[in-house]
Amino acid sequence: MRRRAAGIVGVVLLVPLVGAAAWDARSSGTLSGARTGLTIIAPASTGGGWDGLARQLQATMRDTDVVTNPQVVNVPGAAGTIGLAQLAQMEGQGDVIMITGTVMVGGVEINDSPVGFDDVTSLARLTDDYEVIVVPADSPLQSVDDLAAAWQADPGAVAVGGGSLGGTDQLLAAQLAQEVGVPATDVNYIAYSGGGEAIQALLSGASDVGISGYNEFADQIEAGALRALALSAPEPQPELGVETLYELGYDVHQGNWRGLLAPPGLTEEERAELEAIVAETVATPEWAETVERNQWVDVTLVGEDFADFIDEEVARIQAILEEAGL
Repeated sequence: MRRRAAGIVGVVLLVPLVGAAAWDARSSGTLSGARTGLTIIAPASTGGGWDGLARQLQATMRDTDVVTNPQVVNVPGAAGTIGLAQLAQMEGQGDVIMITGTVMVGGVEINDSPVGFDDVTSLARLTDDYEVIVVPADSPLQSVDDLAAAWQADPGAVAVGGGSLGGTDQLLAAQLAQEVGVPATDVNYIAYSGGGEAIQALLSGASDVGISGYNEFADQIEAGALRALALSAPEPQPELGVETLYELGYDVHQGNWRGLLAPPGLTEEERAELEAIVAETVATPEWAETVERNQWVDVTLVGEDFADFIDEEVARIQAILEEAGL
């Protein structure tokens, strides 16, 4: 279920180390310690959900003096597995953390990554949010029922835009397609590198349907450029004004949790220090305001409990991908 370090050498040949870039982002490297020189790796391009979480953490840590000089470094590619491979090579470096989440779990499987979660240190789960299915405002698809009917008639004729292959967006598309009797492999799914590209594809007509985290599309929904068909939440979210798939009669939900990893080979003291930094950060009023403003759900889980949760997620997503033929 997880892949060990035997495959890491192959990744090194394919991808340049992020080490130099990360260490250039701060002046004194590991000598400064996590409290004064923490690097937060966002394994995605700027502007997406992982980058947003990294920068919100950076701002909260800095503004509350939990960390003196936190820096964000972007290492995009392959649903976060490029960043994961590079993190696995930073053994014993106790002043680095990296954003992870549902997308990376699927990315490890879809990309057949030689590096898995056992090759790094599981640190903490922080937030969850829910996917939303949207269409352009003038789309003839007025409901999820309309989307289901279009899929059933000709699934290849409906271009569905979302994030990385194997990520949360494709997982939701696959589950919904199967729910309405359409093979997931028949869905015309187009992977984009971030929410910005997915929005442009919808507005330009390159995609008929978009799937992403609610916050990715929130501004366009509020502006009336996009129309929300359904949320993937397991419970009603009346404050968002969008019905869930459950409420609409579809037995489908898909969360989009995000958390933190650290390099392998940390001492107990180094791991405890990073866990303390996370705990202090999420306990601040500033972080509570950030969670509320972004309409996230606080699902903080630290240490071994988080490692157990990742085991469960790997098994769950493997089963979904296998059943969907992905």
